[in-house]
Amino acid sequence: MNLSLSPKTKNKNKYIEPNKWNKLIKNKDTLVLDSRKPFEYDVGTFNKSINPNVDNFREFPKYLNKLNKKKSIAMFCTGGIRCEKASVYLKNKGFKNVFQLRGGILNYLKKVNKKKSLWKGECFVFDNRISVKHGLIRGTFSMCSGCRKPISSRDKKSTKYEKGVSCPNCHDRLSNSQKERFRMRQKQINLAKKSGKKHIFQKEFN
Repeated sequence: MNLSLSPKTKNKNKYIEPNKWNKLIKNKDTLVLDSRKPFEYDVGTFNKSINPNVDNFREFPKYLNKLNKKKSIAMFCTGGIRCEKASVYLKNKGFKNVFQLRGGILNYLKKVNKKKSLWKGECFVFDNRISVKHGLIRGTFSMCSGCRKPISSRDKKSTKYEKGVSCPNCHDRLSNSQKERFRMRQKQINLAKKSGKKHIFQKEFN
């Protein structure tokens, strides 16, 4: 699927500023579409938003067949890049009323007061913060070393969570040999920490 953007196409996109976003997504006739991956959606999203539940854009066309082309669609993603591509594709397929949040979720969380916000949860980010809250304050999520997916404090209370090894998301999918390998890695990281050194496999989220 060709999702490349030309300057001409990009300028046709309808951008909505963060301070006007709430009005758009409160409209009962607006479909609020979260164009991120499912695990990001689970960390946090906007009220009444839906997620296509696809891991890459190649799967996106299948989801489009379920949508009403006459309906207004409000799209968003973390910083605006992914929904930029998705909105272009939608327009090429005949969708007329496609809007996207300017600057993405991060811009919204930065500019919209928490009391007026329609955002629920936290926002996953692809850096050592793992997640952020309103005001872009560092969130409460950490990263599973087994599957590299975000995990909450609740996940850590699960019997399937083992630091450096697994979480509820991947515990049943990992083989015993994988778990043992991850345990050895975590053991080496712990030993390195005790000696005041940083292990080659150590990440900021460990």
